Amino acid sequence: MARNATAEEALPRELAEARFSRLYRDHEHEILRYALRRSAEPQDAADVVAETFLVAWRRLGEVPLDEEARLWLYATARRVLANHQRGIKRRTRLAERLRDELQRQLPLQPASDRPVLDALARMADADRELLMLVGMEELSPSEAARVLGISTVAARTRLHRARRRLRARLAEQSEGKPGNEIELGEVR
Repeated sequence: MARNATAEEALPRELAEARFSRLYRDHEHEILRYALRRSAEPQDAADVVAETFLVAWRRLGEVPLDEEARLWLYATARRVLANHQRGIKRRTRLAERLRDELQRQLPLQPASDRPVLDALARMADADRELLMLVGMEELSPSEAARVLGISTVAARTRLHRARRRLRARLAEQSEGKPGNEIELGEVR
């Protein structure tokens, strides 16, 4: 009996796949042109077409059998496109809010910090991260070690070496510029 039920399920599935394939074959170019004319980017149009036919597959029983299918696909593509454009606007507004919030929360860097930031930018990632954790985030070497997943002894050693390299970079930058003495702190 179970074998018979599987055969009965396979036949409608095969018919659904054949119907969908024909629907796609007959209308994909029209829907793509529709989406391209209304999208800023070709990738967005491709997403609209894919989503439109996904909806058609999921709601295949509601898709008309005759020429009305094309109109049903246009209407579906129109709704998908509207959703896509609303999503773009939502993401843009969110990005603007985040940018504004970050600008309010980030303190302005004094001009005296510029040489240090320039020197840090030119350092190896591992040195920069350790120096920033200790110097800017005010973590102790043992706390920084936990963040980095290394031992406290390794963090203290790396910190000592990183500070020495930073001093050398700052000295290179400040050659001939009086008054650029910057305190780098000591290991706590």
